[in-house]
Amino acid sequence: MIEMTTIDPDDNELRMLIQKVARRIRANRGDADVTDTQLATMMRITREGPTTPGRLADLEKVSPPSMNRTLNSLEDRGHILRTPSPDDARKVLVDLTPAARDLIAETKRLRAEWFSAHLDVLTEVERAQLRDVRDILRKLADS
Repeated sequence: MIEMTTIDPDDNELRMLIQKVARRIRANRGDADVTDTQLATMMRITREGPTTPGRLADLEKVSPPSMNRTLNSLEDRGHILRTPSPDDARKVLVDLTPAARDLIAETKRLRAEWFSAHLDVLTEVERAQLRDVRDILRKLADS
């Protein structure tokens, strides 16, 4: 039986506000036709460097078949390259194409511009309050 928990209204409002800000940031991207999943995968490859599909699936917390579908769609769009691993020819490494790297750079630029523009309307006190919760948000994000 699933146990129902009581959700504190303040906690629920905070969750919804964090989700709304995240959606607003994610809406800024260099290519409107790229999905959130595809973009997250490309950003992961940007951070990790060339890596295997299995490792990407683990890092993104999706099943290997789901990651393969994402990688196939990215390959069809010309955003990734698959090459044999120099350490083990049975394995494939996935890396980004120059076009994908440009797309990621543009997406990061657009998101940073959006965030900066919206921070600019805050008072110094409000900005300091946001900085004060940074470690708490990091702890939640990494959990």
